[in-house]
Amino acid sequence: MDAKIAVEWKKGPSRGTVSTTFGTISATIERGSGMTDGLRFSTDGSPARLELNVQAEDPKESQAILIKIDAQEHPFSFYLRDVNSVYPIYIPAYGVAVTQVDDDRNYEQIERDIKAKNLITELQRIEEEPEENYDNAAGHTRELASQTWLGLSRDIRIFGVGFRGVGGEERLWDWVQPRFHGHEVTLPENEDKAVCYRYMLGRGIGCVEGVTRRLEEGSLPILHASISDNDIVYDTVSFVSYESSQLNVETLRGTHYLVADGFGHFNMLTEDQTARRERILPQEMNREEETVLYFRAVATNRGEVPRYAWFKNVIPNAFVLNNDQQYAFDGESGFVQFSKDRVCCVSKLNGKPLQMEETAVLISPGASVTFEFYLPHRPISRERAEGLSRQSFEERHKECRAFWLAKLSRAASIKLPEPRIEEMVKAGLLHLDLVTYGLEPGETVVPTIGVYTAIGSESSPIIQFMASMGWSDLSERALQFFLDKQHEDGLMQNYSGYMLETGAALWSLGEHYRYTRDEEWVHRIKGHLLKAFDYLANWRSRNKKEELRGKGYGMLEGKTADPEDPFRSFMLNGYAYMGLSRLAEMLAIGDPERSARIEAEAQALKADIREALFAAMASSPVVPLADGSWVPTAPPWAEHRGPLSVNGEGGKWLTHGSAVARDSLLGPLYLVFQEVVQPDEGAAEFMLNYHHELMCTRNVALSQPYYSIHPWVHLKRGEVKPFLKAYYNGFAGLADRETYTFWEHFWHASPHKTHEEGWFLMQTRWMLYMEDGDTLRLLPGIPRRWLEDGQSIELEGVATYFGPLTLRAESRLSEGTIRARIVCCDTDKRPSRIVIRLPHPQGLHPTRTAGGTYDPATETVTLDAIGEEAEIVLHYDA
Repeated sequence: MDAKIAVEWKKGPSRGTVSTTFGTISATIERGSGMTDGLRFSTDGSPARLELNVQAEDPKESQAILIKIDAQEHPFSFYLRDVNSVYPIYIPAYGVAVTQVDDDRNYEQIERDIKAKNLITELQRIEEEPEENYDNAAGHTRELASQTWLGLSRDIRIFGVGFRGVGGEERLWDWVQPRFHGHEVTLPENEDKAVCYRYMLGRGIGCVEGVTRRLEEGSLPILHASISDNDIVYDTVSFVSYESSQLNVETLRGTHYLVADGFGHFNMLTEDQTARRERILPQEMNREEETVLYFRAVATNRGEVPRYAWFKNVIPNAFVLNNDQQYAFDGESGFVQFSKDRVCCVSKLNGKPLQMEETAVLISPGASVTFEFYLPHRPISRERAEGLSRQSFEERHKECRAFWLAKLSRAASIKLPEPRIEEMVKAGLLHLDLVTYGLEPGETVVPTIGVYTAIGSESSPIIQFMASMGWSDLSERALQFFLDKQHEDGLMQNYSGYMLETGAALWSLGEHYRYTRDEEWVHRIKGHLLKAFDYLANWRSRNKKEELRGKGYGMLEGKTADPEDPFRSFMLNGYAYMGLSRLAEMLAIGDPERSARIEAEAQALKADIREALFAAMASSPVVPLADGSWVPTAPPWAEHRGPLSVNGEGGKWLTHGSAVARDSLLGPLYLVFQEVVQPDEGAAEFMLNYHHELMCTRNVALSQPYYSIHPWVHLKRGEVKPFLKAYYNGFAGLADRETYTFWEHFWHASPHKTHEEGWFLMQTRWMLYMEDGDTLRLLPGIPRRWLEDGQSIELEGVATYFGPLTLRAESRLSEGTIRARIVCCDTDKRPSRIVIRLPHPQGLHPTRTAGGTYDPATETVTLDAIGEEAEIVLHYDA
């Protein structure tokens, strides 16, 4: 194979070299002033044309030939297979184009021809569209209903609940499944296999789904469902409480964190931790009373003639056919039992024991019948079942409601013009709390994620949102989990061999310190912090090898997520840098000398990461964008060239339902979030653009979208429309639209996935307020419609790096104003400035501003003199 190509520069580089991954290459300057010497070339900076001749003997090699132009100013690489005179490789950021040799156009002519097409990038297209909203996003994304998890918080004895296939489960019945967090409860009567209790309301499954669900008040872990079966409507309520004790903050005991940890999938315990867990397991598993799923269905005849309502009582492990083998039904007591002293359910009809397993009741128009069952987490004795049958559903419901409302009352308050988002914030906080397990009061808790145990990376948004909402005590207890389980050598590792947890956990510890500035806490945990530093520093030292210069020198190697990729990943190292940087902050007051040493190590690691990134970017293929331009790319780790998914070097990279998962969800764009690359750097823009066009749909990443950090990057860059595109389409496609529970993936994998929900909540937090150095930015990402006339936004007591914050922004456009009142309560931690964005719904600018300096380009008001309170008024002409 013999290929001839031309490189056209607007301003030729001072010098450089050319190389190819296969075959041989030669170069000549054919236009402009310059010279070549073998593979070296130079120009005088004027327009220049470098022609290359590439020869390869093996035709198979031609598909993988990567040409590198290692110019002094802007080095770049491209696949020989991509060179095409119809669609030239045009890199305006570098002032260079690559085309076939028979294309005689210079750079400016190529640029002119491409710009004449009036194309725009996909991100630019989003900027030209109306702002995204939920209804539009929901109309274009998949709808994923999920099972609902109900429990008490702290206690691993929870229940999954679903209705006849609604909830992503291929089940024919309405159902309840007791769980020890990630594991379904097993019973000896079922050969120690998982038990699922099934029942049926109404006639059965037909051509109409007819099921709607909603959380009580839109947020509490009390599930309401309605099943319409022609004229009969079954209105149900499900919640969890205790078997006999009252449910309140004093009676909530919880489960020891090590026991809970062991019930999370892919947990990792040391030998000592395993032995300790085994010692306490019997006590934790054999409690005096069970948690109980309380259920009520009220069947009402909405028709004009009498109609039948049908109830099929709870059966363990029924499927297509009834299960008559494992249990017996006692019609005198309404008990479902495996034996006389193993009762698994108590059922009632109109307050009396249910007499028959299958019941049809004729109901007059407007009348109702009430079916109830109380299902203990594990079977109980007949004596205890008799006590359970005397429980009042109404009183238990009232008590459960008060319990969860009391939790919300102890958190910060967020009130928004969009009820769905406001409800999701409250529901989300309680979803996180529901699966944060540990002993009360005040012991270590494990911040689990879906069916899994805690991970230093994936648990971080959970812990940080709790802190943002004023639950700093709970976030501290969650952080203690990583310290309690730390290995003797300093490693923090709790999940499936992940190696990034130490850096990620240090980052979260540092974020907690930024909220609290608690020096006593830092002193108390200092030994753990220093062990973590030593571990990272020693790990880094092992990689300070000269042969790794520009290829990962000083960078940590190891598995970052599920795929077994033991490389020097940018995500892994970015977390290590951010963790060390936060650690230096934490020790700055109490141990300034050691802090300085740690900061020096952090900055050295940052420099090594940047060197590897830019070396990798220079050696990675450029890719096309929708406007006809091309941009440089980068691999997820230093050992590769370019995105794995373009498959230039071969390999099997598809994982978790996506060809681009490694490049997108674990890729180099993380370095912007991790403070290694600044949001306004050219590299950040390159990565953001190619990530969007190669790896997103509707600006949402594939498979497990909340692993991608690009929405945060948009916000930091002031790109509100792209942020809102990602924000709305992300949760519209992944969260249950009725109960707000998040899945892990788009393919019904892992319910109640609080890692995804945690990032959604943090995105909402950043949309409302975001710290930027010594500046506090308020409302940086809100939709314009939130400030339509009569709308208001209220934050009360939310936690920031600068102390508690209260904000009320109110639109009175009918009176010609938009107003904002800001209260900063902590005099010692106030920001140097506050920048608040107050976008007019129609994009108008105020004629007059009171209380600060207005910037029309960003629609922001800046306050440089920060007192305890500030008030801003934007005036608009009528």
